[in-house]
Amino acid sequence: MTGFELFWILFLVLAMQPFLRQKFLEIARQKMIERIEAIRGSRVILLVHRQETMSFLGFPIMRFIDINDSEEVIRAIHMTDKDVPIDIILHTPGGLVLAALQIALAIKKHPAKVTAFVPHYAMSGGTLIALACDEIVMDEHAVLGPVDPQIEGYPAASILRLTKRKPLDKIEDKTLILADVAEMALRQMKENLKLILNERYPAEKIEELAEVLSQGYFTHDHPITFEEAKRLGLPVSQELPLEIYQLMKLFPQPTRSIPSVEYLPLPKKKIGKP
Repeated sequence: MTGFELFWILFLVLAMQPFLRQKFLEIARQKMIERIEAIRGSRVILLVHRQETMSFLGFPIMRFIDINDSEEVIRAIHMTDKDVPIDIILHTPGGLVLAALQIALAIKKHPAKVTAFVPHYAMSGGTLIALACDEIVMDEHAVLGPVDPQIEGYPAASILRLTKRKPLDKIEDKTLILADVAEMALRQMKENLKLILNERYPAEKIEELAEVLSQGYFTHDHPITFEEAKRLGLPVSQELPLEIYQLMKLFPQPTRSIPSVEYLPLPKKKIGKP
């Protein structure tokens, strides 16, 4: 074998590494999903958005809830018998309102119990989906978030408040158009949230939750902790199965040359005095 041939063999091996690594991860995920389904007797659906190195050049891809996600989740729900519970694992910063709302409405219509598992965070559209479930199981450090609409990167509620603090003749036409859209978006989100929460809470509680979560009382990245979710009256618990933590380990972030977090990956117990 010549040096040139050896070079090309090594090149092909290196080029295939990202592809093979991704395939091994997919196989491991499928096995873990099968294990969780066998333990819980449910259909497990993952909605996980993390960076993953998907190409030979190693560029990370940021993901969020989109129409493709709603199509896949709805397809999975359609393939599930009406008497089979659904466990949806959420790890997402949010995304398109339309896609998140489609998923939430499909979940709400499923006759059997639907449980949302939140190991780390489910913000914005992720929270909208969680609210459609019968139960939300969170890690003690996991968070949800408000579902207030954003218009061109600005909170809809803030755009409206601006029009009340400045004279109209001092406001640009584009801002007034955004304010009109913001008013519609806030009204629509509140009505959609009331539709999702309907039949799960008393009418007064539905009105309260829809108002607080959708009308701009918090910044969009405000973390709703387990304790705060419980105070709001959401159906939350902390009994997150160990298998879900193990499953999340199969969604690695891109490898960095210098890791930002390091520790010995072993359980640490207090050593007794001699």
